[in-house]
Amino acid sequence: MNAHLFVIPASHPSITVELMLDHKGIAYKRTDLLPVISKAVLRAAGFPGVTVPALKIDGAKVQGSRQIARELERLRPEPPLFPSDPAQRAAVEEAERFGDEELQHPVRQILWWSIKRDKTPLRSYSEGAKLGLPIGLAMKTAAPIVALSARFNEADDEHARNALAALPALLQRVDDWIGAGVLNGETLNAADFQIATSLGLALTLDDLRPAIENRPAGALAKRVVPDYPGHTPPILPPAWLEPLRGGEPATA
Repeated sequence: MNAHLFVIPASHPSITVELMLDHKGIAYKRTDLLPVISKAVLRAAGFPGVTVPALKIDGAKVQGSRQIARELERLRPEPPLFPSDPAQRAAVEEAERFGDEELQHPVRQILWWSIKRDKTPLRSYSEGAKLGLPIGLAMKTAAPIVALSARFNEADDEHARNALAALPALLQRVDDWIGAGVLNGETLNAADFQIATSLGLALTLDDLRPAIENRPAGALAKRVVPDYPGHTPPILPPAWLEPLRGGEPATA
């Protein structure tokens, strides 16, 4: 099986697909891309869209972690990513949808808000990546990429603060699915891989770690992605973090 995966280093949906490929025992070539620049590279590679993860596998071009999960399941059914029982599969697919559509983006907005204000941690998210140029040089020329990435992801004050306010309810939904046995069971499934990477990325931010690491959601992240790349020291305004401490958001 010939597989070529295009990723952005430390991108949570990209890591989701890497984990699923490993789960299936599918060897693959990985190409690391810089944010923003990735869009042109993917177009040149013949993909219809401009987002990662993007996978070429046995002649097919598939983008998006959920779409790739289904293609992998079709090409190599064992070991499965979804339960065979219809009711259990429906629950896993709903959790997977939530991870993709509801959890993924707020974490991304919080990260880009932080990186926009202090680019120093950016290098830690690219360690080990092969970007086609030295990491040091890439980081020195990263300012326009960071600015555009923050803009594309609406990582401004309002959206970052709203993302933080929404995070406790999102984490509770993950804990509830774990309690119900939909997530973090004996065998990992597509929803585990989808959700754990967003949690793993969140745990790289010191501001978010205390609210996540000691709850069931944190245990899932540590099981699935124990060595998530990157580290961001405290940078978020303390008033914005009140919802994560069980308090109400402070007025501006």
